[in-house]
Amino acid sequence: MSKSVLLKSSIAKKYWMAFTGLFLCLFLVGHLIGNLQLFAGGEEGRRAFNEYAYFMQHNPLIKVMSYVTYLSILFHAIDGILLAFQNKKARPIQYAMDNAASNSSSASRKMAILGSIILIFIATHMVNFWAKMHFGGLQLHTTTKTVNMPIGQNPQTGEYVNEDIEVSYILSIKGEYLDHKYKNPKTGETQERYDIKHETMVYDKSSKLKVSEGYKDLHTAVMTFFGKDAQGQKKNQYALIAILFYTLSMAVLSFHLLHGFAAAFQTLGLRHPRYTPLIKMFGIIFAIVVPALFALIPLYIFIS
Repeated sequence: MSKSVLLKSSIAKKYWMAFTGLFLCLFLVGHLIGNLQLFAGGEEGRRAFNEYAYFMQHNPLIKVMSYVTYLSILFHAIDGILLAFQNKKARPIQYAMDNAASNSSSASRKMAILGSIILIFIATHMVNFWAKMHFGGLQLHTTTKTVNMPIGQNPQTGEYVNEDIEVSYILSIKGEYLDHKYKNPKTGETQERYDIKHETMVYDKSSKLKVSEGYKDLHTAVMTFFGKDAQGQKKNQYALIAILFYTLSMAVLSFHLLHGFAAAFQTLGLRHPRYTPLIKMFGIIFAIVVPALFALIPLYIFIS
């Protein structure tokens, strides 16, 4: 059998759909595990999520797997569209007795439509988060504390004079908090110890030498997108629209997986009287639990 036949036949397309689909299921699990850190509150939760985001962007193995994931998404989508057209072309005229409901599930008949909606969601999701993480648009991970600090001495008594100063700290990839900026709340006067170059590189102002690298604050970007301001309090009026779209997309993903998970094993010929029912049951649980947890994250952010 020639290579062209292997690439063009509907059987080959179904095999590729099965392989890429199962790989993307693994990606969903890994992505969900990382995103579950958004349920953690406070500075520790914020730090853990931004450290995770940095690791995902810089680890060589993860970078390779990311490119495999991008290609799998594109291949899965294009292959699905071509397969839908190929099936449509094979049956240009509907049967006189069209009883599709008795021959296939609703998800099976609508896989192309469901997949297209998911593809739109992925594109918007990447624009809102992935693109900012990789190409700019995020602030550094900083935290501000009010510290009572000595600002001078009383000329008469010689005692140190203390005053409340707002200190902004940059979280470096070495795990240290660098005291970057000092602001006097009364006068508004600000002093900075470091220059930020290339978005994340921290340089000492006096020596002009690189001190460290900071983490991009993806955590705050996610929180803001789903309804919180920089302090994590005020609700964003447009967040409900984003949450509704996100939840609807996860419902579509769930419907897509209800058919696709078990169908992938069937396409690959992995059927057995003893194991097939277990695969179907696991597929149903996977199709419900994973999208539900993804959908729960923005809801939790908004109402917490």
